[in-house]
Amino acid sequence: MSDNQNLLAEQRRALILDEVRRRGGVRVNELTRRLNVSDMTVRRDLDALARQGVVAKVHGGAVPVAEATTHEPGFEAKSALELESKEDIARAAAKMASPGSAIALAGGTTAYALAQQLLDVPDLTVVTNSVRVAEAFHTAQRPVTASGPAVRPGAATVVLTGGVRTPSDTLVGPVADAAIRSLHFDVLFIGVHGISVEAGLSTPNLAEAETNRHFVRSARRVVVLADHTKWGTVGLSSFATLDEVDALVTDAGLSAGARAEIAERLPELVVAGPSRGGAGGPDS
Repeated sequence: MSDNQNLLAEQRRALILDEVRRRGGVRVNELTRRLNVSDMTVRRDLDALARQGVVAKVHGGAVPVAEATTHEPGFEAKSALELESKEDIARAAAKMASPGSAIALAGGTTAYALAQQLLDVPDLTVVTNSVRVAEAFHTAQRPVTASGPAVRPGAATVVLTGGVRTPSDTLVGPVADAAIRSLHFDVLFIGVHGISVEAGLSTPNLAEAETNRHFVRSARRVVVLADHTKWGTVGLSSFATLDEVDALVTDAGLSAGARAEIAERLPELVVAGPSRGGAGGPDS
């Protein structure tokens, strides 16, 4: 971790939680050095995470506990996790979007990272239920000129579904479901809370699960975007089986055992980015 002194508390705690889970435990003095904050700040953060039930405090530090299947972090908290992995995944997934095609981008921080990589792909039609994804295209494609805002040639046509906003800035519910049911996509790019052999693709939000089911049914090809920490995680509600997935784009932190399991079940596995020290253990 770099100098994160100015991070919001929620983002800093997300980084701490990621470090605890990745390493299986951390010490307070390690976190103070990595985050460049005081001992007291780290202890307050660990107290807050312990109250949420996601870490257990031990002498001099903290260890992870199993995450509740209904816990749904906000967009800002999730955006601070696995930043390099998400960028690697986004760059690899962007190669799967052909100019002039109709694609769907479901909500989440990895889908947002992918949106940044798709800004220069010409003539896309993008259907999304992510407020952040829609804003990314809108901002990039309407530069302000001397005569006012202008639409860039070849800019994507973006369709934002309506719906009820979730903590991850995703629109879900009957309005979103009806819009998605009426459309057909060449490729769906979808992030997940968790992915496993038994539960398939899952999320802690029941309404989001239903909306995601409609996305999957409306797509000719389903591409899952999931960093290595999502493998083996199970949310409250499953919305697709692995049989419904055409490709998984993940990062090099995925363990060899998980890669073998996935390769047996999916037509395509894309491992993006360089190997990173310490990754790829049995719990990765």
